[in-house]
Amino acid sequence: MGDCIFCDIVMGRIPSIRVYEDENFIALMDINPLTPGHLLIVSREHYATTLDAPDELLAKALPLAKKLAEAAMLGVGAPAFNIFVNSGPESGQVVPHWHLHVVPRKSPKELPLHGGAPADLTKLPFTAAAIRENL
Repeated sequence: MGDCIFCDIVMGRIPSIRVYEDENFIALMDINPLTPGHLLIVSREHYATTLDAPDELLAKALPLAKKLAEAAMLGVGAPAFNIFVNSGPESGQVVPHWHLHVVPRKSPKELPLHGGAPADLTKLPFTAAAIRENL
């Protein structure tokens, strides 16, 4: 891929601090961490978003994220963690190359990810129906 920073990192053309590698992924320290120990699990192959990545690859990512989350929690003394993927610029994805965030957490105040406002229960069934129609 031409101008992809993660492809360059995977190929070793840009330095990174790696904590794990296998045939499908590299895991590295995020250089703009949300919390200490924030890791990125990056696919070795270029896929722009989760919708582009093969299901077989995605099925391997969550067990790896679990393993790395446990190691990160122990490494930084955190009792909890978040795992998330941003897919598309509107979601906050900055690098258009599939990657998963593993974020150790010591406090809910570090990264406020609480629910939104209460749903309008008169509209919720229609939103659910629109989603079901597209499955």
